[in-house]
Amino acid sequence: MKVSNETKVGALTIIAITLIILGFNFLRGKTILKSGNFLYAKYADTKGLIVSNPVFINGFQVGAVFEIENTNQHLTEILVAIKLNEPYKIPLNSVATIQENPLGTNSINIVLGDTTAFFKSGDTIHTSPAASLLGDIMNTLSPLGKKTNEAITSLETVLSNLNTVLNEQNKDNFKTILANLATTTEKLNSSIASIESMLEKQNGSIAKSFDNVNSITKNISNNNEKISSIINNLDSTTKAIKDADLYTTIQHIKEAVAELSIAIKKINSGNGTAAKIMNDGEMYAQLNNTIKSINTLVDDIKVHPKRYINISVFGKKDKTSPLVKPLADSATHE
Repeated sequence: MKVSNETKVGALTIIAITLIILGFNFLRGKTILKSGNFLYAKYADTKGLIVSNPVFINGFQVGAVFEIENTNQHLTEILVAIKLNEPYKIPLNSVATIQENPLGTNSINIVLGDTTAFFKSGDTIHTSPAASLLGDIMNTLSPLGKKTNEAITSLETVLSNLNTVLNEQNKDNFKTILANLATTTEKLNSSIASIESMLEKQNGSIAKSFDNVNSITKNISNNNEKISSIINNLDSTTKAIKDADLYTTIQHIKEAVAELSIAIKKINSGNGTAAKIMNDGEMYAQLNNTIKSINTLVDDIKVHPKRYINISVFGKKDKTSPLVKPLADSATHE
């Protein structure tokens, strides 16, 4: 049987339209045969939720909205079919909430419960009122706004108390304090400038001090050999003193001092000739007269030798009177 071209074109058109419809529904998450894992959620307001919107658990997409249906003519309850990608174990006390996103696509967020019993395909999950991103922001900012109002009220109270405390006299005192603070700040700036000038690398006093220290260190470094020679000489002198048996010499000196002390004690005690000469004035006078007589005799012999020596060479015997005192050149105590 021969098929006309018109029949072929019509059949191809029908097939193409069918494939387009099936592909569009597939992209929206719907298939001709309703198979897979499904959960159902009932909402009073779906907030513009549409088929193929994602479903998340802890930020991970586990499925999509498969179908949205009205359960009564009053539109008070809307049934949303959720198709899961896999048979996930979702606890029975989990809650599905619609998340509004004014800048993007709305979605369903499932908050997991803590029971050990899990949903089966076809069960209905609990829901809660739809939440929005703007609503979450406002809920977050609400306590902050309350605290801001409380802070403003407290600030007003503080300012009121401050105005009460700051009378005219206190205001003048406060001005004086600020003036003194300005003066102190100026002096502090001057001190800081002085410190900076001291710390200046080239002309600062600290820099000059370090230069002097460096110069002294350099001189010491340059005279290391002389210092070493002095130390060596000092070592040699110390060794010579040590080798000289200084201890024995000191012991001899101590013995000599002890003997001298004994002799001085004897002299002071009045025993012996030396003690009598030093302590007895009469004996000193007699000794002095004896020395004077000896000097007189010696001078007389010099002047009149013939009186004591009778030799014809000198002529006649000298009969002049003898000297009664020594001559001036030989007298030592006249």
